[in-house]
Amino acid sequence: MSESNEPREVLQPEDSKPGPVEAVPTPQADIQPEDGKKKQKTTFAEDCYGWLQALCVALGILIVCFTFLGRVVGVEGSSMVPTLEDQDMLLLRCAGYHPQQGDVVVLHKDFAEIHFPIVKRVIAVGGQTVEINYDTGTVYVDGVALDEPYIAETMRTPGSAYEQGTYWNVPEGSIFVMGDNRNASSDSRHADLGVVDERYVLGKVVCVIFPFQHIGVVH
Repeated sequence: MSESNEPREVLQPEDSKPGPVEAVPTPQADIQPEDGKKKQKTTFAEDCYGWLQALCVALGILIVCFTFLGRVVGVEGSSMVPTLEDQDMLLLRCAGYHPQQGDVVVLHKDFAEIHFPIVKRVIAVGGQTVEINYDTGTVYVDGVALDEPYIAETMRTPGSAYEQGTYWNVPEGSIFVMGDNRNASSDSRHADLGVVDERYVLGKVVCVIFPFQHIGVVH
């Protein structure tokens, strides 16, 4: 008796048929929101730390710049009106600076009753001569009259005996300085100050940084 080659149908019990599967929440799903909060807090802390680092670096750069390259100085008095006003805050260039004729500089050399840094304009440098004609209110450097649109008013003869000089030879390494407000300035015309050694110069005035209405480059 021969067996049939037709495939037989395998019947499975009804109980073994797959039924609907109920989704069971995994432990990971339960802790995801909490992990998200932790991640958010970590990111915020990292951001704060990054900003703090950047602030420290910027502060360090400013300190180095002001220590070695420049500094901030305040104006006292009205000797530089109209170029500068009392209480203006100035940014100076210090490192590698060599005074030039026409520059506005800050220097610190005690004389008479002045014991603080003063702001003046360089009229002449080492090797030059200065002559003042009070009759015409004219300043001559090496015999050439200066064009001075920056002065406040026509210069008058000083009333002080300490400021009666009219001619100066400026030695090498020194400068002759005057205020733009000639009639209210104690400067190189004063016998106690005279020509100033360049080593007393703190730096060149670059610009006014405060108050805001005076901000600008100084010429």
